[in-house]
Amino acid sequence: MTGYRPGPEAGRDPGVPRAPRRSLGPYGPRDDPAPQDPRGRHDAPPPRTPRAAGPPPRRPRPPARPWEQPGPARRAAPRDNTGGAEGNERLTAGVGAVLLVLFAAEGVTILSIHQLITVHFFLGMLLIGPVALKVGTVIYRFARYYSGAPDYQRKGPPAPLLRLLGPFVVLTSLAVIGTGVMLAFTGTAAGPWLLLHKASFVLWFGVMTIHVLAYVWRLPRLIGSDLRGPSGFNRARGVLGGRSTRWLLLAASLVCGLLIAAMTVHLAAPWTGFHHFG
Repeated sequence: MTGYRPGPEAGRDPGVPRAPRRSLGPYGPRDDPAPQDPRGRHDAPPPRTPRAAGPPPRRPRPPARPWEQPGPARRAAPRDNTGGAEGNERLTAGVGAVLLVLFAAEGVTILSIHQLITVHFFLGMLLIGPVALKVGTVIYRFARYYSGAPDYQRKGPPAPLLRLLGPFVVLTSLAVIGTGVMLAFTGTAAGPWLLLHKASFVLWFGVMTIHVLAYVWRLPRLIGSDLRGPSGFNRARGVLGGRSTRWLLLAASLVCGLLIAAMTVHLAAPWTGFHHFG
């Protein structure tokens, strides 16, 4: 028959302190005094220290290991607001279209050079601004590509033939403009400058013909994209971000050319009665 069996503490008087307990210490058995409650109860658990209000204290973070030390802060790459390589190509196409029109008008004056010598001088001086901008855009792309700029590296270089022809286009253009300026300042007693002007024009016409035939089919797409408003695509917004800068540079080159032409057009006066152009 199963009944209630009192435990060993059933008959103990709660008012009598409990005898020390024995426990196994680091050096053998030992007597542990029984804890006593401050309010008079024996064998009570030790009082708990009340926790302060608020969030628990944060453990201090151990010092970072040498390989976890933060390095020097890197400067953020400046935001490119010019459209990058695509923007450079569009600026080159825009100034190329302007040069195509101006050089065509200059060629028309050659057909009647005796009557149109003043217009020929004016257009030649006007070309200085756009030609300088075109040379600048080409040199800038060259420098950015060979300096390892990611955008220009992805764009890649021109075709091998056009890359080989590029320096000749730049040099012959500068030769035609330079010899023309020398003719304006030396007058009819030009010495070898008139012959050099004709020879550089012939070389320029040859290399420029190949250059124009290779790039003229791209002009409508590149210039038309700048004339249209920006679309909603991120790439289009990035490329068109420098549209105002490109148009400002193109306008500035034309204004500079117009100022140079207006200040030097009087130099054509000695050539108005000259009849030995060739």
